[in-house]
This record gives sequence, structure tokens and C-alpha cells, in this order.
Amino acid sequence: MAVLVGKKAPTFSAIANVNGSDMDVKFSLDQYIGKKHVVFFFYPKDFTFVCPTELHAFQSKLGEFESRNVAVVACSTDTEQSHWGWLQTPKDKGGIQGITYPIVADTDKTISDAFGVLAGEYEYNDEYDLVADGPMIAYRGLFLIDKKGVVQHQVVNNFPLGRSVDEALRMVDALQFFEENGEVCPADWKKGDAALKDTHEGVADYLSMN
Repeated sequence: MAVLVGKKAPTFSAIANVNGSDMDVKFSLDQYIGKKHVVFFFYPKDFTFVCPTELHAFQSKLGEFESRNVAVVACSTDTEQSHWGWLQTPKDKGGIQGITYPIVADTDKTISDAFGVLAGEYEYNDEYDLVADGPMIAYRGLFLIDKKGVVQHQVVNNFPLGRSVDEALRMVDALQFFEENGEVCPADWKKGDAALKDTHEGVADYLSMN
């Protein structure tokens, strides 16, 4: 599994469902470079149990992300048609009706693979049959990407383990505080807490690029 922190986020162009209804939108994270921070998260499958709790949790805090000039984008290996069907299904029936942020369709699994969260591997056997080892769906990966397109934080959970949206917001606050003040954030730091001065070369290098 790849560690992308400190590296440029992989680029891609894919179809996404946007605003809960538009199904065939050509989508790329490149549109946010120089403009917004991005929380880009993967989930395993549409029409499952843990996944809708996460998607609705991000939607419930979407205003807080937007107030920080952060775009929230989801992605799974399902098709845009599957996303659309799930978006039309009410929450009380296990659906994600009401989700408005983009949901990318990684149908060919190349985005999940590029971000290092694709569960399983594949190869062709001697008869040239495609043989997959594993489910070939995405783990619960989350990537915080700065305005330069560089990954500053990542976390990857296995399928049964839902993520904390509050922790994602905390990491946004920590990154933006560091970018604005040049002070680093200790363990369990949250917005409004005191931070620490740091004279390490890496901090100066980072600030010079932003």
C-alpha cells in the first residue's frame, strides 16, 4: 500500500455523479489546484451498511468543510449508474439520497490502484484468463490534499471500520493553521489550542512552497 504523504496526488479524469443527480460529469481533482484543499475519500461499495453512514456523516458536516474552503469528494469502484441508483434511494431505506458532493466512478479501478487502496491483485494466467486475488474494491482510504495538489495526510481503514469525520475536520484545521502561522500542531491539537514553534528545515521548505 502506497504512502502518498508529501507527494503529488495521482491525477485522473473520470465520470462522477454531482449534486445528487447529474450522472455524466467529467471530473478531475485538478480543478481544485490553487483554489481549494480537498478531502478525497474512498469507500468499498454502494448499497452496503457502513458506507452510507460515512457518506451521510460527511454530508452533515459539508458546511463546515466548505466554510474552510475545502472540497469533499468521494470515490468507489462502482459505476456511475450504481451511484445514481443509490443516490435516488432514501436514507431510511439504506440509500444516500441528499448527498450533494461529487462521487467518482472508478469503474476500471485505476484510481483506487493509483492511490494504493485497491484491495486485491490481478494477473493473467497461462490461458490468458484474468485471475483476481481479492475483492478488487477500495479500502476506506482518505487523503487530505493541499492547494498545490500535494497529499498532507492519509488514513486507510479496513472494510469493517468506519472513519471519523470530526478527525478529518481536525486535520484540515491543523494543516490550515500550520500553513497560515508556521507553527506545528501537537497530539490531539484542535482549533483554538496553542501550537508549537518549529525551526526545522522541513517547515521552512514547506512554507516557501505555499
